Amino acid sequence: MDHLKQYLPLCGLKTNPLELPRSVDFFKQNLLFYFVVEYFMQANMTDDPIEAFVEVSMAALLTLLFIGIMLFFNKTLYAYVQVTTAIMFCTNIVALFIVPVLVWLTVSEDAPSYYVLALLLLWSYVLVTHIFKQVLSVNLFASSIMSLFYFIATYLGAFALGQLM
Repeated sequence: MDHLKQYLPLCGLKTNPLELPRSVDFFKQNLLFYFVVEYFMQANMTDDPIEAFVEVSMAALLTLLFIGIMLFFNKTLYAYVQVTTAIMFCTNIVALFIVPVLVWLTVSEDAPSYYVLALLLLWSYVLVTHIFKQVLSVNLFASSIMSLFYFIATYLGAFALGQLM
């Protein structure tokens, strides 16, 4: 619970991920939560549990790999646990809001549900951009580009690999 309180301000863009505590247990909990929630959303969209499992597994693996490679080239690999936990934590918080919106979207298909979903996805992008900006010590434009690469590599990469299998 203590780690939750320390990581939560990150979702309001108030914390530097490098100043957060390093906890492998909290990292594992976030990774597990990420996998479960992403699997739930993916299985709901594809109606094929095996395909959903493969795509979520690939997305998680690509996320871990992307962050590791990025930190390796930035020579900040020592912060892997904090940065990965920060990204997973923020993704999980946004996902907690996305799940009910997806249910609302599935039931009603109203325009406001699409707007709320778009805002939540934008929030997720802003959070990852903030994390990359703090960790890589780059400007906003560069961190925005890195975030774009991150989302393309992880989510579109997982989708593409899932289609190949």
